[in-house]
Amino acid sequence: MVASRSRSSSLVVPQAAQALEQLKFEVAQELGIQLPKDGYYGNLLTREAGSIGGQITRRLVQMSEQQLAGRSGR
Repeated sequence: MVASRSRSSSLVVPQAAQALEQLKFEVAQELGIQLPKDGYYGNLLTREAGSIGGQITRRLVQMSEQQLAGRSGR
């Protein structure tokens, strides 16, 4: 029996890809980081990429906490 392997970076909801992409550009703009239009991030500093990813994670956690708090407050 062959076990299927999933990538840890795969989206649970594929339709969320567009929203995450938009969030990435919003966060980068707020941090003053210019993302290339061609999609090649090879020249992006590791620190910059980490800052963007960290802010995205913080926002997603905050959004989830707000949703959970709204559900339990009913």
